[in-house]
Amino acid sequence: MSGTVSDADFLLQTRGASRELGAWVVSVAFAADAAGPAFALGDGTLRLASTEPGGGPGAGPGAEWRSVAAHDGACLSLVADIAGGFLSGGDDGKLNHVTAGGELRTLADFGMMKWVEHLATHPSGLRAAAVGKVVHLLDKAGAKLKALSHPSTVGGVAFDAKGKRIAAGHYNGASLWFVNSKDDKPRVLPWKGSHQMVAFSPDGTHVVTTMQENALHGWRLTDQQDMRMSGYPGKIKSFSFSGGKGRWLATAGADCVVLWPFFAGGPMGKPPIELAGGDGVLCTQVACHPQHEVVAAGFQDGLVLMAEIGSGKIVPIAAPGRGAISALAWNASGTQLAFGTETGFAGVVDLSKR
Repeated sequence: MSGTVSDADFLLQTRGASRELGAWVVSVAFAADAAGPAFALGDGTLRLASTEPGGGPGAGPGAEWRSVAAHDGACLSLVADIAGGFLSGGDDGKLNHVTAGGELRTLADFGMMKWVEHLATHPSGLRAAAVGKVVHLLDKAGAKLKALSHPSTVGGVAFDAKGKRIAAGHYNGASLWFVNSKDDKPRVLPWKGSHQMVAFSPDGTHVVTTMQENALHGWRLTDQQDMRMSGYPGKIKSFSFSGGKGRWLATAGADCVVLWPFFAGGPMGKPPIELAGGDGVLCTQVACHPQHEVVAAGFQDGLVLMAEIGSGKIVPIAAPGRGAISALAWNASGTQLAFGTETGFAGVVDLSKR
């Protein structure tokens, strides 16, 4: 990362907007019908960044970042909803829908002692909310379809690209369910330890989880062959498959962006590549561009940058010094990048051609 920070705030200052939000930024997401991203905060609010005519996202001192009191407690999860707007989950047991204009509606209330920790949606109309050991499936109208029980607390959920399967990470493995199955018996992918975030490769051939220890684990679904990806100095809080064909899996957890090849027989037996390293500061968040082989990365010191996977070229987005990056996301077209920090700083940058 050396040599990138002297002008590291240039894009944020000239093409973006930022705010001090006063609470830990838990997550950030873009919705198709919203002018800017939503930031979910540890104080239970969502902040909706807006766009002024003729300016960038949230441009100008007068641009409103609407505050929505979403949860009585902390926000724990946030995703763009298939019905427009956002879904948020909190430690008050509520699954809420928030429109792009800030209107709130509770879709499900699981009780004050329950935490809605993980969410996933799919364009087919499916929504999933992980609450304790159970993944609740809902349709586009908010009606409950089924509840999928697991042997321990669910650490993450994800749909495959076609929306036919859902995966859940938990203790000693991951479970795969066919969402339209009548018998609801999962295919269990076993591996000792606590499995947390989970993802399907875009082609549906692999499932990968982050572990409680500093490692990833994966399975090749054709033969259930195990893949152990370890050696990280820190906990892996974020991973993301590259845009296009999903050839690379970008991961945080090291003092660089670590990318595992998911092509030509990889990642088994193939080493990862490393980008944007050199200063000994841990990468905390990664987000791959939705279309191109470009990855955005946020670091423990607050630095945000983009790296081109093929060339290794680095472009700084925001300078360090504002707290560890805790949230990072692209919009669907890849023209806007939003980030947030543990100290409550949030920014969004417009990278469209002008």
